[in-house]
Amino acid sequence: MQLRYRYRLYPDAAQRQALARAFGCARVVFNDGLRARTDAHRAGLAYLSDGELSQRLSAAKAAPERAWLGEVSAVVLQQALADLNTAYRNFFASITGKRQGPKVGLPRFRSRKDNRQAIRFTRNARFAVTAGGRLRLPKIGEVVVRWSRSLPSEPSSVTVIKDAAGRYFASFGATRSRSAQVGVSPGEGEVGRLL
Repeated sequence: MQLRYRYRLYPDAAQRQALARAFGCARVVFNDGLRARTDAHRAGLAYLSDGELSQRLSAAKAAPERAWLGEVSAVVLQQALADLNTAYRNFFASITGKRQGPKVGLPRFRSRKDNRQAIRFTRNARFAVTAGGRLRLPKIGEVVVRWSRSLPSEPSSVTVIKDAAGRYFASFGATRSRSAQVGVSPGEGEVGRLL
């Protein structure tokens, strides 16, 4: 079972600046992808595929006016496009009736004035929890983490979040076996017996 584990981060001034740069670049990539798909729809063109948006991102990083996109981890930018694709999939599933729950609207542009900002690093980004208990993030450095509990397994991803109060958090995605759940006896299968 995939679960999220959230911990407080304490980045120093240089790391806060690097995180702000990463938040901004991810926002720009998300908004560029949304604008490209919106413009294509208005022009009556076919839906832009994920691969086409990824190619546009590569071209934008090569352009001199967008060279600053290369200052952050490429995985962060690809995950911004993945978030856009997820938003569109949820919208299309909602209007076709395949998604349960309340209807989901079209994706909206992200604002720099949003109270909450987030970026995601996957295993491809080679983030790591060091032996000293710090979180090593690519192109950001080793960030101090306040560990309130241990992780049940090796994390598959980490989302760095900045909230409205200016606090930073790391949300790890980790797999937890069903037998490791509190209150369930090991070997009981799906139903389990409470201890």
